[in-house]
Amino acid sequence: MIAAIKTTSPFQRTLAQPKQQRASHVVAAARDCWLPGSDFPKHLESCKLPGNYGFDPLGLGANDDRLKWFAEAERVHARWAMLGVAGILAQEITHPEVFWYTSGADVELPFNLAGLAAFELFVMHWVESKRGYDVLKPGSQDQDPVFSQYKLAPHEVGYPGSVFAPFVPGNLEELKVKEIKNGRLAMLAFIGFTMAAQVTGLNPLAALSEHLSDPINTTMFSKAVVIPGQAVVPTCKIPDSVTVQGLTIPAGCFLQGLWP
Repeated sequence: MIAAIKTTSPFQRTLAQPKQQRASHVVAAARDCWLPGSDFPKHLESCKLPGNYGFDPLGLGANDDRLKWFAEAERVHARWAMLGVAGILAQEITHPEVFWYTSGADVELPFNLAGLAAFELFVMHWVESKRGYDVLKPGSQDQDPVFSQYKLAPHEVGYPGSVFAPFVPGNLEELKVKEIKNGRLAMLAFIGFTMAAQVTGLNPLAALSEHLSDPINTTMFSKAVVIPGQAVVPTCKIPDSVTVQGLTIPAGCFLQGLWP
C-alpha cells in the first residue's frame, strides 16, 4: 500500500509547471543589475526604458511622471555629451595647439556676445518648453508651428524619427541601448576631460600621453595626496577669468574649494 502512494520530487514539480511560467522565472533571474547580487528595485521591474539596470539608490524614479522626465533629461544630456566629447577630441586631433577649455575666449565673433547670449536664451527656452510639453502630453508637438503642412508620424517620446532619423542602421531597440550606454560613458568622459584640464592644463589626448610616458609618477595620486592633518593640492591651471569683447568672464577651476 505504501508503494502505491505517488510521490513527486521538487525537480518533478518544476518540470510539471507550464512552460510559460518556467520561462518567466528564467527571464527574471537573468536580468542584469548594476550591482550584482542586489535586488532589482520594485518600481523599475516593469520599466522598459533602454539601459535599465536598476540603478536608482535614492528612489527618484518611484513616481512614474518623474521617471519619464528623468529618462528624457538623461537622454538629452547623453546626446549633448557625445557631441561635446567628440568635438573636443576632433579639435585636438586637428589643432593640438588649441586648448579646448579656454578656446572659446579666443574666437572672434562677427556679432555682439550679449546679443548672442540673449538670442540663445530665447531660442533654447522655446525649444526646451516644447520638449517639456511633449513629455507631458506625447504627440502634442508633432505639428510644425511654422509650416503647418508638415507633421511628424506617431512616435515614442525622445525618438521622433522622420527627418531626424531618415534611416535606422539596425534594430531600433538595440540601438537605443547602445545610445544610452555610450551617452553615459560620454558624460563621465566629459567630467574627466574637465578635471584633467583644470589640473594639468592639457587637452585630453595630451594628458593621456603624459600619463603613458610616465605611468608611475603621473597619476591622480601624484597630483593630489591627502594624509591625516595635511593635503597636497594641485594648482589650478585655468586663469581666474577671461576677457571677451571687453567683458570679463569668471573662469577658474570648477568647485576648487572642494578639492582635497
